[in-house]
Amino acid sequence: MNRGDVIIALDFPSAEAVYAFLDKFENESRKPFVKIGMELYYAAGPQIVREIKARGHKIFLDLKLHDIPNTVKRAMSVLRNLDVDMTNLHAAGTIDMMKAAIEGLTREDGTRPMLLAVTQLTSTSEERMQKELLINATMPETVKKYAQNAKEAGLDGVVCSPLEAALVKEACGAEFATVTPGIRFADGDVGDQVRVMTPEKARVGGSDYIVVGRPITQAEDPLAAYRRCVKEFLGE
Repeated sequence: MNRGDVIIALDFPSAEAVYAFLDKFENESRKPFVKIGMELYYAAGPQIVREIKARGHKIFLDLKLHDIPNTVKRAMSVLRNLDVDMTNLHAAGTIDMMKAAIEGLTREDGTRPMLLAVTQLTSTSEERMQKELLINATMPETVKKYAQNAKEAGLDGVVCSPLEAALVKEACGAEFATVTPGIRFADGDVGDQVRVMTPEKARVGGSDYIVVGRPITQAEDPLAAYRRCVKEFLGE
C-alpha cells in the first residue's frame, strides 16, 4: 500500500447516513480512504464493510481490539475475511497479544491487512495517563515504548498523536507506519481532542496517514473540506 493518504473517519450512527455522505464523492477520481469505527460497525455489522469496499474505497477497520491473546487471535481470524486494508488493536495488550493478532489476521496465502497498535488515545493527556492509569512515565516515553513493542511483535506501525509521529519514526525506523488522528484545520475547533495538529504540520512531522473526522464530515461542504485536507497534507 502506498504511504501517504487522508483517511475520513465515518463516525455515523447508521449505514444510511454513511451512504448519503459517500454519495457526495461519487464523481471524485480519488475515492477517499475511509475509517469504520466501533459505532458504525456495531450498528451496521460486517455488511457495511463489504458495501463500502464494493464502492471502491480502501478501509481502515478501527475496532481497537484488546483482550487475552487467544481471543484476539480468533477475532482477527474473522476480520481477515472482510478484505479491509488496515485494522488495529491496543498496544497495551502486550507483545504476546500482538503476535497472536498477526497469526489470526494472516490468511492461508500469507497475505493480511496492515496491522497497527494504538499507543495512547489522542483524548488522553499526560496528566490523565499518570493520575488515572498509573503510568508514571511521560507521554513520549510511553508512546515510544509501546511503538517499540509493536515493532518487536511484527506489526506494521502504530496509531499515535501527530505530536509523536517523529518520535516513533526515530525509535522504530522510517518504514514503520504512523497513522495519526487528532487532525484539525488551523481555523477549526479541536473538540474533545487534546493532542492535535494541522494536516500540513502532520506531514512535516512524520505522519504517513492522517485520520480526519468532524472537520470533513460536519463541514458545510464535506467535499471541499476533503480536498482542502488532501491539498494541505499531500500537496495535491
